[in-house]
Amino acid sequence: MTKTPRNGESVTEDRTEYDGWTTDDPSVGEMQLEDRSALRRVAGLSTELEDITEVEYRQLRLERVVLVGVWTGGTAAQAEASLAELAALAETAGSEVLEGLVQRRDKPDAATYIGSGKADELRQVVIATGADTVICDGELTPAQLTALEKVVKVKVIDRTALILDIFAQHATSREGKAQVSLAQMEYMLPRLRGWGESMSRQAGGRAGSNGGVGLRGPGETKIETDRRRIRERMAKLRREIKAMKAARDTKRTRRLRNRIPSVAIVGYTNAGKSSLLNTLTGSGVLVQNALFATLDPTTRRAALPDGREFVLTDTVGFVRHLPTQLVEAFRSTLEEVADADLLMHVVDGSDPLPTEQIKAVREVVTEVLRESDAPAPPELIVVNKVDAADPVMLMQLRGLLPDAVFVSAHTGEGLDELRDRLAHLLEDPDVEVEVMLPYTRGDLLARIHTDGQILESAHQEDGTRVHARVSKALASALVEYAG
Repeated sequence: MTKTPRNGESVTEDRTEYDGWTTDDPSVGEMQLEDRSALRRVAGLSTELEDITEVEYRQLRLERVVLVGVWTGGTAAQAEASLAELAALAETAGSEVLEGLVQRRDKPDAATYIGSGKADELRQVVIATGADTVICDGELTPAQLTALEKVVKVKVIDRTALILDIFAQHATSREGKAQVSLAQMEYMLPRLRGWGESMSRQAGGRAGSNGGVGLRGPGETKIETDRRRIRERMAKLRREIKAMKAARDTKRTRRLRNRIPSVAIVGYTNAGKSSLLNTLTGSGVLVQNALFATLDPTTRRAALPDGREFVLTDTVGFVRHLPTQLVEAFRSTLEEVADADLLMHVVDGSDPLPTEQIKAVREVVTEVLRESDAPAPPELIVVNKVDAADPVMLMQLRGLLPDAVFVSAHTGEGLDELRDRLAHLLEDPDVEVEVMLPYTRGDLLARIHTDGQILESAHQEDGTRVHARVSKALASALVEYAG
């Protein structure tokens, strides 16, 4: 049974009957969504100091924000879409967007990102709206952050810090939290700042000349101590993530040994990947109309129309200019893409610029495959949300993507065609053979061990009887020994 909650998303409801009365069993995704809604931020309850220059290390505060972007190239529609995406990210993080500004420049200003004149204008907008945070649509250098804060006199963060904050809110698994923490520390390390005592050095040894050999000297400043501790914490997190990766590799090896085809769902954030996973597998993972709603990879088993089984893995969503820190931290998760038999590239058909989404996703996938030295799996583009898409845009996409499948995870439109395409693309190339190999053909037995999968073998007087799964080419070479 399907129900539609207030946010308009379609979720699956499990109902169980006992002696004439019915109980509702919420899915895991519904419970996570309820927990997330219960932990929304409340505006106006910040206890931070108003003058940000009095604080050395500050919590990320997102309550009432003004957005600012630099338009360096492309069309005006692309610049507006980028700022609209930044607004959606800010709202997902729990803030209220008050105003948005775009500055047309050949390149961002090296000092204040938007230039001194626009920075003064931004200060007046901040005063008029009562904003407490400015979010820039790009990654700012530490010098740009400091200079812009001095002009606007409120907290300034960039797009990277905003995305990291969303990831920190939405991470649920132990591995996901460790990956996000590592990415945040990599971003924070070059941006640590200090005033006063943080920049003065601690005396070495016993604060004088009696410290002993090797202990005299200026000592560390507080900010240097913080950097060292962050590096130590990062090294520990990398070791933990590496250990967690081993467990995922074990599960992946088991699937490969059992010859179960795997499909990795990739796509732009909020394209409907989790909804499609729920529809195809009947699982109840979290579905929410928000950017980066699900971060942890989810693998579920499904069946093709001919009865064959395959596994679907939902990966983290991508976005334009995805922070490099996140790509590095989530590399162990993204390796599911490299080992998949097929990439199901989900595109939001209702987005005004779907081709930009496709380009952004392919850039990240190419980077992951380049690092792993793995060949690119075949790609199936699935245009989702056709029920909410503009008919003119859909007609253009059908011309641009002739091999794509157009579906709606909400209404079920096109899902039968998608299952048929999956069955065709995941066609099992191997065949089972039962042969009696004489001992003089050890070369064929070695090829079966190397290129196939031996299901059963027994040494007999005349040779080795083998029951195996091999490729069609190898099966043709074994025909004369069948029996």
